[in-house]
Amino acid sequence: MKLEILQVPDCPNAAVLAARLAELADVWPDLTVTREIVTTAHDARRLGMTGSPTLLADGTDPFGRPGQDPSISCRLYHDEQGRTVPAPSLGQLRAALRPLLLSHRIGA
Repeated sequence: MKLEILQVPDCPNAAVLAARLAELADVWPDLTVTREIVTTAHDARRLGMTGSPTLLADGTDPFGRPGQDPSISCRLYHDEQGRTVPAPSLGQLRAALRPLLLSHRIGA
């Protein structure tokens, strides 16, 4: 499965997300993680970035909400306790990505 982190330059929250995804990639070797720097609203719209960092799993934002506008602003998440955090927790990433990873294996 291809995972892509969309981020603005020097986004500290993207580093947090990348570190958590690296932990998952150690367990799920089918994951490929790339990063793309986005600097314009046009590119955010074209790529589907709704704030930095945005995670795309095979081109889809597993944490996206309907009606979210493309943006190059900072994006924050909420953890399992409702606290504002810089990136989804490992548990949230596992829960969001596990079904997608399983569907890849079934389709392979």
